[in-house]
Amino acid sequence: MPIAHPKVITAALAIALSSASVGALAQAAKSWPERPVHVYLGFAAGGLPDTVGRLVQQKLTERWGVQVVMDNRPGSGGITAADIVSKAAPDGYSLQLSDCSVVAVNPYTYATLPYQVRDFDMVSIVALSPLFLAVNKDVPATTFKELVALARAKPGELSYGSSGIGTVHHLSMEALNTAFGLQIVHVPYKGTGQSVPAMVSGQVAMVFSAYPSLASYARDGRVRLLAENQARRSSLAPEVPSVAEMGVAGFDYAVTIGYTVPAGTPRDIVNKMSTSMAEVVKLPDIIERFTSLGIEAVGSTPEAHAAAWQSDAERYSKIVKIAKVRAE
Repeated sequence: MPIAHPKVITAALAIALSSASVGALAQAAKSWPERPVHVYLGFAAGGLPDTVGRLVQQKLTERWGVQVVMDNRPGSGGITAADIVSKAAPDGYSLQLSDCSVVAVNPYTYATLPYQVRDFDMVSIVALSPLFLAVNKDVPATTFKELVALARAKPGELSYGSSGIGTVHHLSMEALNTAFGLQIVHVPYKGTGQSVPAMVSGQVAMVFSAYPSLASYARDGRVRLLAENQARRSSLAPEVPSVAEMGVAGFDYAVTIGYTVPAGTPRDIVNKMSTSMAEVVKLPDIIERFTSLGIEAVGSTPEAHAAAWQSDAERYSKIVKIAKVRAE
């Protein structure tokens, strides 16, 4: 009986193992989820991504029949959470919830990262939200135009807080500095849980932040909302003008918030996740809650998610280059 050449045996074994692997992944996709699903969040509790995540978390837990666990890992522009997910098993049990900074900004602001964009597969953009420019009540400016005039009169004397170097909050303000030729000084914090209180107490003069973190302070008069960073006015605060309508066409830095998974996660699992997320954010009670917070429900496909964040990367990378933003 002829004996097969060793290379033939090796090739046949490789094909067999590959087929077995594909079969195992297909079976895993059919039975997913069978245990708790962990969602890693690279920002502090109380901020916009955290607010969105906790609203969606409960609905996904009910829909998937397993506990969806939120795990906040704030700091470093979301890098800690991204690093965890990039190295996690691609089995559908580790997700990342973040704004676009993790994949559309960090690659341009950090010399080195523990992850690369190709380490993730996009799942769904679930929310879109403008950021509002808020100033401390003691800042002598009651309108956006007055603030610009004040900043021009006092170059380098006013400061703003952000959720960290390279975050959307940071780059929105740098886009403003660039558009109006201002020199408002950046003071980075670890999340809006720190930056907003710092602005309220007067440690910094202003911040760009999401409505949920500013609303109560605005209502009691401790801060003033002077502008927002998306192209159109928010229906939640229609009295607050957009920067775009005040002479900066194309100024649109609304925050996109979405889920990603480790690259190589079975497509059937990704599609199940995406479908569930789109259904959840369109539920009447979620839409009502999002609307009250100034958040627009999206619920995109994985393909639309990838396209949107590529567009974000092109826009933010320009600001990073102009403002020479570098993170350490």
